[in-house]
Amino acid sequence: MSEQRLHALEKANEVRSARALLKRGLTAGTIELAGVLGDPPACVQNAKLSALLLAVPRTGPARVARALNRCQITDGKTLAGLTSRQRAAMIALLPL
Repeated sequence: MSEQRLHALEKANEVRSARALLKRGLTAGTIELAGVLGDPPACVQNAKLSALLLAVPRTGPARVARALNRCQITDGKTLAGLTSRQRAAMIALLPL
């Protein structure tokens, strides 16, 4: 395998590990979703908003779908793709 490919795989693993750690923090309640939405870390820039919302306790697919619909956000939207209006609307809905 080429050195460039190995470096890309290492970077991808680091991002996945950091994202998993952040999701565990959301599930445990040690990380606030409003903070993640307001200033997303680099590891979750390309994460789907719906996947992060599902990591929050007592938030299932139906509640996530209602929240996204209320804020006029599509299901496949990433955190980096949110507009400032969508970001503010989602933060205003918290806690879901």
